[in-house]
Amino acid sequence: MATFLYARVSTAEQTLDHQRIQAEAAGFIFDHVIADHGVSGVAVKMRDRPEGKRLFDMLRAGDTLVVRWIDRLGRNYDDVTDTIREFIRRGVTVRTVINGMVFDGQPKDPMSAAVRDALVGFMAAMGEAQAEATKEAQRAGIAAARAKQGVEAIGSYRGRKPSFSAEHVALVQDMTGKNMGVAEIARTTGLSRQTVYRIKDDPVAAQAALAAWA
Repeated sequence: MATFLYARVSTAEQTLDHQRIQAEAAGFIFDHVIADHGVSGVAVKMRDRPEGKRLFDMLRAGDTLVVRWIDRLGRNYDDVTDTIREFIRRGVTVRTVINGMVFDGQPKDPMSAAVRDALVGFMAAMGEAQAEATKEAQRAGIAAARAKQGVEAIGSYRGRKPSFSAEHVALVQDMTGKNMGVAEIARTTGLSRQTVYRIKDDPVAAQAALAAWA
């Protein structure tokens, strides 16, 4: 029986180290660390990712798969629910670092299994909804920047370069939605508390600042 950490790193700014350190701080010890870099959790299914495919090939009954949160498996409802159900059918236990969720084949009666599956479905749906909300915020930020400054003005005056990335904005919104505190978000993302507050209080303005420097 082996323990795997799977990390999906969707941009260069979101590091594998953050996800691994957070998992180790929660007490996990890994036999294997597998990560997909620069892969969209919306557009690319788990089985179609280079390391995701490898994970499918390696997992066996009795193994444990650890992810920071369900959205690391993906942000597509159908893909995430299918993936977790496949792993459970194989006898794999899926555990999350955040909130210590456990999904396995232990529930034998239909009611308990239905509750487990409903929770998986809810978390997968929330991940897809958050991805769409982030995209909408990015679109709104770009539109706001252009409306306020004009395309030419964006090029001539952009203000101070943001100390955060689009991925940071998504992470802050994601963690805020999970009721994580500012201090914990800052520690996990590597951002200052002031920057976390700035993104949290006005994500559209944060996206506008990024758009100005795009």
